[in-house]
Amino acid sequence: MNRIENEAQFQEQIGQDSYTIMKFDATWCPDCKNLDRFIGDIISENSDKTFFAVDSEQFETLAEKYDVRGIPSLLVFKNGEKLDHLHSKFAKTPAQIREYLSKLDSPSKDQ
Repeated sequence: MNRIENEAQFQEQIGQDSYTIMKFDATWCPDCKNLDRFIGDIISENSDKTFFAVDSEQFETLAEKYDVRGIPSLLVFKNGEKLDHLHSKFAKTPAQIREYLSKLDSPSKDQ
């Protein structure tokens, strides 16, 4: 998973006309390290989405702007708009993340 290097790159990526998933994390976070152990398979299963990692301490202003209150958190963007947010307490297992991402493709999901 590529890591966001600056705010301009972040803005460019969230502006895409497809789902962009931003994983907010931190180097010291044990739950983030656990997520990193299995996120690769989930990314492979969701090739129609783009995934990036964002260091919530390096980009505190983005974390504040998008209400990231716990890490890891997965934020979903499309066309520059935040569509959804999987908060840290629900992002601990592969099953939780797979279920969350599958709902993005559901026709009943407001987009």
